[in-house]
Amino acid sequence: MSETQTDTVARSDAEWREILTPDQYRVLREHGTERAGSSCLNAEKRPGTFHCAGCDAPLFENGTKFESGTGWP
Repeated sequence: MSETQTDTVARSDAEWREILTPDQYRVLREHGTERAGSSCLNAEKRPGTFHCAGCDAPLFENGTKFESGTGWP
């Protein structure tokens, strides 16, 4: 996205665990990754914007995804 969001979201560890799924928590708070090709969003074709699960910042437009051959859009 063209705009840069620099605000941080201050939440306790318990608050993050309450609002995020276990997989989201691992990726967003523990620097984990999804297994390549495992996301149901890989096949998502509808127009729209992907947002961060933690802070709701817009990340990218669906139309800008490309097949990288790595399992990640």
